Amino acid sequence: MNTDISDEQYMSRCLFLASHGYRSCAPNPMVGAVIVCRGKIIGEGYHIRAGEPHAEVNAINSVKDKTLLKDSTIYVSLEPCSHYGRTPPCSELIIRMKIPRVVVGCQDPFPEVSGRGIKMLRASGIEVKVGVLEKSCLYINRRFITFYTKHRPYVTLKWAQSADGFIDRNREMNEPATVISTKRSSLLSHKRRTENQAILVGKNTVLMDNPSLTARLWYGRNPTPIVLGDKKTLPNHLTLLQEALESLPLPLFYNRELLPQLMQSLYKKQIQTLLVEGGAKVHQSFLLTDYWDEVWIELSPMLIHEGVVAPTSPTKVKKEYLSFMGTKYLHIIRL
Repeated sequence: MNTDISDEQYMSRCLFLASHGYRSCAPNPMVGAVIVCRGKIIGEGYHIRAGEPHAEVNAINSVKDKTLLKDSTIYVSLEPCSHYGRTPPCSELIIRMKIPRVVVGCQDPFPEVSGRGIKMLRASGIEVKVGVLEKSCLYINRRFITFYTKHRPYVTLKWAQSADGFIDRNREMNEPATVISTKRSSLLSHKRRTENQAILVGKNTVLMDNPSLTARLWYGRNPTPIVLGDKKTLPNHLTLLQEALESLPLPLFYNRELLPQLMQSLYKKQIQTLLVEGGAKVHQSFLLTDYWDEVWIELSPMLIHEGVVAPTSPTKVKKEYLSFMGTKYLHIIRL
């Protein structure tokens, strides 16, 4: 039988494998699986994309000698599923292949699983260990978990600010914005766009900057643009309206609080991740509520002296990736 140290080592490998599905498996969670027999890895797999085989299936299929499975342990970063969706349940496959031991990183929050897979395995006489590297397993799927536990998308706020706390100088409608980001940080920003299903800006940002909100500087999908405000009053010549981008119609009522409605609408439309890029008032409205999870601030050494004041950055956050469930994260990129 494997030691606890070995369990953590193999689970760490599961997490590495799971990370390969970062861009392709959404809206499903990232999951990795490793099969070990007599101290040697005999099979590995991860969930590549939604609708295709899960990590456990890929790992089992990679084992050349299936007779070894009856003497093996399968490690999986997220609880094996127990329901029929677009693919059959992995718990049934593990039982059918007679794998005697299963080590699970964390329980699946998805309502149709949520402990049922573990229960099914144990009811069949399989030894199940749960909670190995649990915090790391929760963190890698923090977006998926937030969506199903808080019934809203995982919200990331991003802005760039000067050393003296401004995001732009005071300017007129047709004047160019103050460039604070560097070429490198712009690349990272566009990379972050490909990692989110939707991107949100306020109406004033659209009018002042005429952004396209695409990920043109990085390979990947463009996020769906959302304008917080009545888009019907926007001029037709704006880039957002001219480019062939999918927009997201949201039933928002402007005489009520917008953010609760927005979160509810995005949840119903299965939008798991939302990137908020401005402006200052929009960012501050998110920061004053619980509807945010992560903040990225590009901090420049430049001085602007006066202009649009940057949002008040949060203080009660974690700067490290060590925990989840109620924790918020702050990342400061020094330019």
